[in-house]
Amino acid sequence: MTDSRADVRIRSDYPEPLWLQAVELISGEIDSGALRPGTRLPPERELCQQLGMSRVTLRKALTHLVDHGVLRSSHGRGWYVASPHPTSSSGSPVAKDWPNSLESFSETAARMGLPATSRVLRADVLAATIDEGEELQVAPGTPLFHLDRVRLLGGVPIAVDRDTIPAALVPGHDSVDFATDSLYRLLTVSGVTPARADSTVEAKSASDDIAGHLDLEPGKPILVLTQLVVDVDERPVLRSIIQYSGDRYRLRTQFARPASRNHR
Repeated sequence: MTDSRADVRIRSDYPEPLWLQAVELISGEIDSGALRPGTRLPPERELCQQLGMSRVTLRKALTHLVDHGVLRSSHGRGWYVASPHPTSSSGSPVAKDWPNSLESFSETAARMGLPATSRVLRADVLAATIDEGEELQVAPGTPLFHLDRVRLLGGVPIAVDRDTIPAALVPGHDSVDFATDSLYRLLTVSGVTPARADSTVEAKSASDDIAGHLDLEPGKPILVLTQLVVDVDERPVLRSIIQYSGDRYRLRTQFARPASRNHR
């Protein structure tokens, strides 16, 4: 793209299709700042030579990026990097990196400069089951507040969020409008400080129910983030299961080797 590295990074012997490799390469150049908003990409002929692919394959990649709001096309002029926080032709926000620090959906949206809203599906209190009590370290029968919401960015459904929390930790929850308010904010004003979340991320197929909420076809890939949030005293305060549309969520993290590891 911006230099000869592109010739090395597009590999015909990789299992990923060439057009998808091109999508990832161009997206990576944009994420790194090498390609800034408003920048015009090189002519298609030059890109084809750099990437080692046909014009048909290249256009498939470029069209995909336009559909997802990463690029925009200008007839007769070429392809340009879209402005920050664009939307696709269907109105879907471009996939952004979610944090690897603990923050609420509202905090993440604010950091990204996008308006966050919710559609409340459920907000009620039920007695804890044995399994729920064990996970949240409360006695079976303890009142638990269940809050299920469709989370939206810029009016576009991004995820279905199902939260379970001891009702005693969120007094006054029945008077809060969770279509716009934050559960983390309510926890904080109630004197609870979320400190850490044990999390797992796995890929699944969207059920009919989830697909309907996220405007997806049933069976489409989703990412499921399961978290058990604890406070500063290591007390479990919240369990959440967040099911994200697979093309609207990306988690970036880091892995480091211990300095003392022996090399053999």
